[in-house]
Amino acid sequence: MSTTAVAEKPVSTLQGATLPTWSPYAIAGGSVVLAVAVGLVGGLDSKVQWGLIAALLFVLGTYVIAARVEGGRQAKDRIATSLVWVAFVVAVIPLVSLLWTTIKRGVKVLDVSFLTHSMGVVADTEPGGGIYHAIIGSLEQVGLATLIGAPIGVLTAIYLVEYGHGALSKAVTFFVDVMTGIPSIVAGLFILSLMLMWDMQPFGFAGSCALAILMMPVVVRSTEEMLKLVPNELREASLALGIPKWRTILKVVLPTAIGGITTGIMLSVARIAGETAPVLLLVFGNPFINNNPFEGAQASLPLYIYQQFAQSAGSGAAYDRAWAASLTLIAFVMILNLVARGIARWKAPKAGR
Repeated sequence: MSTTAVAEKPVSTLQGATLPTWSPYAIAGGSVVLAVAVGLVGGLDSKVQWGLIAALLFVLGTYVIAARVEGGRQAKDRIATSLVWVAFVVAVIPLVSLLWTTIKRGVKVLDVSFLTHSMGVVADTEPGGGIYHAIIGSLEQVGLATLIGAPIGVLTAIYLVEYGHGALSKAVTFFVDVMTGIPSIVAGLFILSLMLMWDMQPFGFAGSCALAILMMPVVVRSTEEMLKLVPNELREASLALGIPKWRTILKVVLPTAIGGITTGIMLSVARIAGETAPVLLLVFGNPFINNNPFEGAQASLPLYIYQQFAQSAGSGAAYDRAWAASLTLIAFVMILNLVARGIARWKAPKAGR
């Protein structure tokens, strides 16, 4: 007797029903619609209230639907995932709102003339002027602070990870932790006290020294964590070949962690680029262009924004200039981060080598 019947593939009974991949989007859309309806019927004018109702409906709806279709165990996993998404949206909304507001108000006067002129012959209450002098001051002050703070921070982290095992290492770690939370005004007062002792006038490099103090603990902490992520096997393999420890650090450890180190340095640069208090104390501000950071008062973008907002009560022009300078500062930090990511990817160890 010939058997021509084709054996059918047995159906697994271990996997139950699952929701389709588009279900979270459908539940989210339905939650938003219901939240809008509840807000309109209940007379709620605040969009924040609508958003909170939508988030609550999304979490509850996800749990109820998943429990009926997939079971209680999978529903708990779904509700955890939905809470993560809600937290992500709650964190992103203020950032997007801030960026949108800055772009909307900053583009009013942001043009080539605004970027290439200073406030030397324009009063704060008059239209016109620009931020060229502030851009030069910020670039010089932040650049000098990076040249001071980044090498000291990286070398300190190398000492803590590769060499430090005694009381000195513990003391350095303690003071780095303390400096991480130091207010920026304290760093400015420290440099100001030295300037008063030596009878010095405000100048750009003084602000760079205060910014470097704020930058160093961030660089130390980020670099230290990146160096700890380098596998010890790489160090041991290099040392087993007879390579000195200093060369192992230079040729093996640092290239492996260069991506994270560069990112940490850029994060510290982003932090100090927006500091106002040390610059106000030490650099003092200058409406004219000063290309020499070692002599005379200078301007900077954060200080320019502060001064223009201080004058905005009686002048809409100063208000617009402050927003345009804020947009420029955000773009400056964003460009720095993009450059840092490009350098980190370029210098990162290549696969297969």
